Amino acid sequence: KVLALAVWRARDLIHTPSNIKNPQWIAEQARSLVTKTKSAALKFEVKGGAALAKFGGLLAVGNSAPKPGPRLVQLSYAPKGSKNWPHVVLVGKGITFDTGGVSLKRPYESMVGMKSDMSGAAAVLATVIAIAEMGKSAPKVRVTGLLMCAENALSSTAQRPSDVITQYGGKTVEVINTDAEGRLVLADGLAYADEKLNPDYLVDIATLTGAATLGLGRQYGAMYTRDISLAQDLYSAGQKSGDRVWHMPLVDDYEIALASEVADLNHTAEKPDFNGGSITAALFLEQFVGERRWIHLDIAGPGRSESDSGENPKGGTGFGVRLLTEWLTSL
Repeated sequence: KVLALAVWRARDLIHTPSNIKNPQWIAEQARSLVTKTKSAALKFEVKGGAALAKFGGLLAVGNSAPKPGPRLVQLSYAPKGSKNWPHVVLVGKGITFDTGGVSLKRPYESMVGMKSDMSGAAAVLATVIAIAEMGKSAPKVRVTGLLMCAENALSSTAQRPSDVITQYGGKTVEVINTDAEGRLVLADGLAYADEKLNPDYLVDIATLTGAATLGLGRQYGAMYTRDISLAQDLYSAGQKSGDRVWHMPLVDDYEIALASEVADLNHTAEKPDFNGGSITAALFLEQFVGERRWIHLDIAGPGRSESDSGENPKGGTGFGVRLLTEWLTSL
């Protein structure tokens, strides 16, 4: 029952039109769910405005829609006596609508489904609430969810190709294509988690690249990690839950494409072009995770379905909720 409710909560969030949902709306939904759950183990915090001054990626993307602007929503599940339990941080991409920014999406029809570009954040929110709702049968883990919420709009305050931004933690990034915005907001969340939250496990989940869909279709999510045993655990959780993932390689030879002449990194890794867009996106994110046990889940394929297909009904699927909840209960 908890799983079913959690998946449908995520789907409801994904299906809400973007003229209704914006970063502040997501924050309000999270606050409402925390209140309704009535769990003393849940804590809730929202960062916006001046509190985001160090989050250069989130600001670069989210300031394209300054009213209300970007938000970082932080949920934590930590029952009394859990100080020494494993700590898992889940970072979700929460782009409430993605026009592509100045690098406008093409073909334009592909923009219609972009209200679902916050599917990662929806999965994280639903998962944290689901763990709290399990009560006494909840796994003995502490869980922190970071929802990196922004709208990627086309406006006079939008970032431009060739801008250089400073991510949380100080790394500078040359922006090449403003439609590769998801990795910029995730990088802030990962660096913040590494510096401030001391996770035993660090997981990000995002509708990140069309390239992942080319390789795996719409039934499997792309999973990146250098930790083989962790990959096997997530794979098993996916097979058991129905949210299936496949372990993809982090190809070190491709890392040279992240070089920039004007910053520490560029974020699209297009020169030389290795035709591995999902891999190079993962390599970019890896620059921000420190020495943590990290997994990146690219759910651009299974996060949204164009038709009723097996377990996935048409629209936002809520992919990741069952996977993450199943995995958390196995720790």
